[in-house]
Amino acid sequence: MNPVIELLNAHRSIRRFTDRKIAPELLQELIQAGQSAATSSHVQAYSVIHVKNPANRETLAELAGGQDYIATCSDFLVFCADMKRPAEAAERAGADATRGMTEQLLVASVDTALMAQNVVVAAESEGLGICYIGGIRNNPQAVSDLLRLPEHVYPVFGLCLGYPDQTPEVKPRLPVEAILKEDYYRDDQAQVDAFDATMREYYQARGSAQKDTTWSQNLMPLFEHKVRPHMRDFLVSRGFEMK
Repeated sequence: MNPVIELLNAHRSIRRFTDRKIAPELLQELIQAGQSAATSSHVQAYSVIHVKNPANRETLAELAGGQDYIATCSDFLVFCADMKRPAEAAERAGADATRGMTEQLLVASVDTALMAQNVVVAAESEGLGICYIGGIRNNPQAVSDLLRLPEHVYPVFGLCLGYPDQTPEVKPRLPVEAILKEDYYRDDQAQVDAFDATMREYYQARGSAQKDTTWSQNLMPLFEHKVRPHMRDFLVSRGFEMK
C-alpha cells in the first residue's frame, strides 16, 4: 500500500484542536491544492470564505447546531457553490446566459465537493485534522447573510482545520463488495447485515461516546423525517430555480 492510499485510509474527523495556528503560507498551499481537483468543463464553480472574525465564527457555531469546534479550530472555511463568477464571465464574453438550471446547481455542488476533498487530503498530509460541517445548511439564509453571499452562490458545507488534540479511531466503512458492483446494480443486503455487526462492535469498543447501535439504525432519522426541507426554497431564492 503506497503512502497516499495509507493516508486516505487513515482519515478521521477531528473535533478537538490544539492552540497551534496554521501558517498562512500553508493555508494558501492547501487552497491551491484544492484548485487542482477535477472541475466540470474547467468551470471552477466554487468560492471559499475564510472566516477569521471570532464573533462570526461564534455565530456560525450556533447556526450549525452548537458545534463549538467551529470557533476553536485554527481556521474555519465555508465552501460555496458559485455560479455567479462563471455566468458573469460568459456574459462578458458575449453569451446570453441562462441561469438557474438544475445542471448548473449540480455542477457547482460537485465542483465544490471535489475541491474541498483535495484541500482535506492536502491538509491531512501535513499532519492537520479536519471536520466537515454540514450543519452550515441548518440555517443557510442566515449563513448567507452573515457571509454576504450574492445570488447564484450558496454555502455547501464548512470545514474545520487545525492541529489535532485527539486521536479517535478510524471508523469502518462498508465492504468494497457492497459498493463495487459488476456490470449491473445488485442487491447488497448480506454485506449490509455484516456491516451492521461490524459497526455495533465498533461503537461498543471505541474509546468515547460508546453506544449499542448499528449503521442501519443510525440511518433511521434521515428517512423517518424530512431533513432540511427548507433547502429547496432556499436554493430557489439564491437563483437556482432548478429548471
